[in-house]
Amino acid sequence: MAHNTSSDSDDGIITTQSKIFSHGKPIHEVLGGGKVADVLLWKDRNVSAAILVGITAIWFLFEVVEYNFVTLVCHISITTMLVLYIWSTIADIFKWNGPKIPETILRDSLFEDLASNLHRRFYQLLQVLFYISCGTDLPRFLLIIISLYILSVIGNYFSFINLLYIGSICIQTLPIVYDRYEEEIRNLAEHIMIDIRRKYRRFQKTYLNKIPRGPVREKKTK
Repeated sequence: MAHNTSSDSDDGIITTQSKIFSHGKPIHEVLGGGKVADVLLWKDRNVSAAILVGITAIWFLFEVVEYNFVTLVCHISITTMLVLYIWSTIADIFKWNGPKIPETILRDSLFEDLASNLHRRFYQLLQVLFYISCGTDLPRFLLIIISLYILSVIGNYFSFINLLYIGSICIQTLPIVYDRYEEEIRNLAEHIMIDIRRKYRRFQKTYLNKIPRGPVREKKTK
């Protein structure tokens, strides 16, 4: 009889395997689509590489060279203005085309797409955290608590700039890695979740179910 109970429990856990990552959407659509998803998935290699190089350069200036933020902004502004002045002067002398602001910077759709995607993801994250914090999924609740604690411990050994840089690198690389090795990553994550749920059910059966509870009062019907 115990064997049937355990097999039923295992069957219940296994059936959740198909429900995990069951969104059925391509990673491009999950990331919100549009140009932001193209950049994160390196479909536009030039833009993605430029962003990665820019992030690395900013990290190098702040963390390695130890630039002050105000000093860095002033130096970049001075350099940009000098380059534009020299470029414009030479263009007037030789009758060349003068400097112009790139159209990609002036285009509103890029910033609107980015802001909309960030807002949507932040709202979804708040919904998930609120749903899990209400106790509807105790294994996932404990997993998030442990993950946040590990992240807080890691934060003691890294500066904010380093953590921000590591997070930016992960944002730039993890989506393309998942896109290329989606099946392997999904199978690994599903096995981990199944193992966590199995251990939780064992813990619940061994300890939680043995905690004495008071009698349930029946509601009086008028």
